[in-house]
Amino acid sequence: MASLGDEEMAAGPTAAESDEESKEQLRKKVDSLKIAVVPPPKPVQPRVGPKSFERVRVIGRGDVGRVYLARLVGTNKLFAMKIMTKSEMIARNKVKRVLTEREILTTVDHPFIVSLYYCFQTKNRLYFIMEYCGGGEFFRMLQRQPQKCLTEDATRFYASEVVLALEYLHTCGFIYRDLKPENILLHLSGHIMLTDFDLSKTAVPVSPNIVRRSSKAARQELKYIGNEPKLSVPANSFVGTEEYLAPEVIKGTGHDGTVDWWTLGVLMYEMLFGRSPFKGSTQNHTFANIVESELKFPEDKPVSKDCKKIIKGLLERDVTKRLGSKQGASDIRKHGFFRTVRWALIRHQRPPIIPHLSHALDTKYFSQHLKDDLDEESDEEVVDVSAAPRYLLVHYSC
Repeated sequence: MASLGDEEMAAGPTAAESDEESKEQLRKKVDSLKIAVVPPPKPVQPRVGPKSFERVRVIGRGDVGRVYLARLVGTNKLFAMKIMTKSEMIARNKVKRVLTEREILTTVDHPFIVSLYYCFQTKNRLYFIMEYCGGGEFFRMLQRQPQKCLTEDATRFYASEVVLALEYLHTCGFIYRDLKPENILLHLSGHIMLTDFDLSKTAVPVSPNIVRRSSKAARQELKYIGNEPKLSVPANSFVGTEEYLAPEVIKGTGHDGTVDWWTLGVLMYEMLFGRSPFKGSTQNHTFANIVESELKFPEDKPVSKDCKKIIKGLLERDVTKRLGSKQGASDIRKHGFFRTVRWALIRHQRPPIIPHLSHALDTKYFSQHLKDDLDEESDEEVVDVSAAPRYLLVHYSC
């Protein structure tokens, strides 16, 4: 005879069991629904193109393009807009140089190198949207100084920033090859920025070497030294600005990253004395001076021994003995001329000369004689990159 408890168990599941069964069935139903979680839609970014910018005025001009002060439509943000005509690029054989410049600008990120924000193309033109430097060309700033030159302290400051920019480019595997006052811009903060990389060359990237040195306390300390970027095949191309060409470029014996240290020496000389060291009455005379003439310093402006020594080291004709040929920028940074420079803090120091504008659109530090002879495009639609001819391929987004 079954007990009362046995009868209750045989009668069916308990309330707790029924509740658990219901939960399990509910879970199975939910799982079978295959609910897709849809994230909120992202805001649509407007496609950047020529119509996104208002051309204020032309501030520069080159072989195949013009540079404009431009304002992003609907904002107060200012940019330098470089517009290059494709037909002129092809006619002057400048396509490769323009693409080289774009490659470098999209690779580098340094406080003393101009930034590229956008690049795009239409059917007939290429556009680079870059950082605007309201202080204008460093060359024009030099022309406004007494005797068109700077003090030794000011020269040291600007040369320090150039050294850091060149060191960074070399570390990235790029040789600048066209350092000169016209290719240096002044930011409104007063700091310099290198621009115009169409003559630059891609080399083998380098990284610092690590060597050990013993201290007096018999401890082993690590010291980081730089290398110079090397080309897989030394370049023989005759490129650069006449008065800044290195002897090995003129002679065609092949050159590498040390040409940038030669041009640094010429730049420092010009900052100090208001002229380049080897300028002649003709181009051939200038080339002869660069290759053969003795380096002389003007007697009417005394400079320190360290100053003369570093310029002589940079303007050494023997590439193997040139300052910077062994350990790159490390050789230059540790020279006595730069003894007082606080390299890590230089971007936060107050520059010797700070530009002053009367209003945001003031372009007084640029040439006032440039005319805007570039018509607005009738078709300003951005070309689909995939449909563009390969030899003119410039990616839409940078």
